[in-house]
Amino acid sequence: MAQQGMSIQLVGQYGGQPVYIIDPTTEHVQGRDALSMNINAAKAVAKLVRSTLGPKGMDKMLVNILGDIVLTNDGATILKEMEIEHPTAKMIVEVAKTQEEIAGDGTTSAVVLAGSLMDKAAELIEKGLHPIVIYKGYNLAAQKAIEILENFAIKVDKNDRNILEKIAETSITGKAPDFSGSHLAKICVDAVLAIEENGKYNIDEKIVIRKEAGGKITDTELIPGIYINKYRLHPDTPAKVENAKIALLDMPIEFAKTNTKSKIQLGSIEEMFAFRDQEMVDFHKMLDKIIATGANVVFSSKNIDDNAVHYFKKHNIYTCRRLKDEDMTVISLSTGAKLVRNMKEITADDLGYAELVEQESEYEEKTLIKGFKKSNTVTIIVKGGSEHVTDNIERVFDDALHVVKSVLEDKAIVPGGGASEMLVAEELRSYASTIGGREQLAILAFAEAMEEIPKTIAENAGLDKINMVSQLRAESKKNKNSGINVYSGKVEDMMEINVIDPLRVKTQAIKSAAEVSAMILRIDDMLKAQEKDMPDVKPEHNIHNYNMG
Repeated sequence: MAQQGMSIQLVGQYGGQPVYIIDPTTEHVQGRDALSMNINAAKAVAKLVRSTLGPKGMDKMLVNILGDIVLTNDGATILKEMEIEHPTAKMIVEVAKTQEEIAGDGTTSAVVLAGSLMDKAAELIEKGLHPIVIYKGYNLAAQKAIEILENFAIKVDKNDRNILEKIAETSITGKAPDFSGSHLAKICVDAVLAIEENGKYNIDEKIVIRKEAGGKITDTELIPGIYINKYRLHPDTPAKVENAKIALLDMPIEFAKTNTKSKIQLGSIEEMFAFRDQEMVDFHKMLDKIIATGANVVFSSKNIDDNAVHYFKKHNIYTCRRLKDEDMTVISLSTGAKLVRNMKEITADDLGYAELVEQESEYEEKTLIKGFKKSNTVTIIVKGGSEHVTDNIERVFDDALHVVKSVLEDKAIVPGGGASEMLVAEELRSYASTIGGREQLAILAFAEAMEEIPKTIAENAGLDKINMVSQLRAESKKNKNSGINVYSGKVEDMMEINVIDPLRVKTQAIKSAAEVSAMILRIDDMLKAQEKDMPDVKPEHNIHNYNMG
């Protein structure tokens, strides 16, 4: 039996000699060594992103093999861009990915918490505690922590715009310049509220983000409808089409020549011109199939040649070509247009509708599409002084939009600045005393790991982390909303200074960190097949030298 490159042999004993059951080249680590290796891998990943946590966290510069630069302090982006090889480290990266998908923010917190849990587990193992006991204790602690947060959460109304803007601003703080936070937060809230449909907020399909290098971040704006970076192909067609009937063509519209070699006998110049004219007539008949549907706007993901552009111009049809796939998708979802891949099969039922399609300026490559029957799609135009700035602001919006969405759906918030983590830590210490057996040691370790979040926030702000956490611990007993204000360097009421987080971000971070910790603790054997190079092949046996018919 062979599995993942490992050669499994018969098990047995012969003449007192052991029989090897795996390929000797396979990397095999067992017991305490395997656990120690996996714990260290998890801690190493947490260390990579630890310095980015909090409003004053540092940025990372990531440069790929092509020289492209990414500047960010978003944990999910950092881990996604890095080529991490260790299998356990990849499990921690999955934590960030899951956190991003479910909560939209808190990826760094989840990874730092997972790393801290592994650090505490290593200490307990050194003291003689079995990994399964730690695993059970962590599960109990995670369940209790989520229960504590749910009971502690503050209910909010979706019409409380002030809270929603502060939620978005908390997510944005530290990721974008401070002067732009309020402006971007307002746009986030406007965008999410604009796309609401029966209590659902389909951010990924109904909010389009477009980047424009140039201008200031505060020039970023929200536009009702869809903006695409394309202009109409013929200047004499109307720049404004009302009651637009839109055809979406996923194919080239061009006067195509035959791909096969052929020979045509023509007896005169007149016959040659007649043949050419007939080809053009046939081509126009295909274009007439589109016109017959009643379409007055044609968008194509492929080329539209000049012959077609001029023919459409005669019928006052607004045309754009080489649209991006994401543009075609969002236009289809918003207008109801179906993507057509065969011009001969297009019908009026394939068309989409918009109240207006317009090129607002003769000098800009922009087409606005707005006024949909069954959709309320909006576009955020991100402005910034350079491409790196707009790329970063796009990532900021991705987090902040999902944070606002989670609050609108869950209608629950908790104070930020480490207040929630400190509350959970204190409650877990009380809870541990009610649990018999050694599991209570793991619960106490979980409580200490929760305090790693406020410690890291303080450390990244240049504050004395031991002193700040001691103050926070004392103040938290008097006021559960107490957290660290990194700007004043003091412990303050987070609700009063509007440092607020969605409940979902906190609970999901605990779930993800606890689950990956449990998986790692249960691993006591690690088998890794070695990569094998392809065998040398003589030049005369190279596949390219064979005639395949």
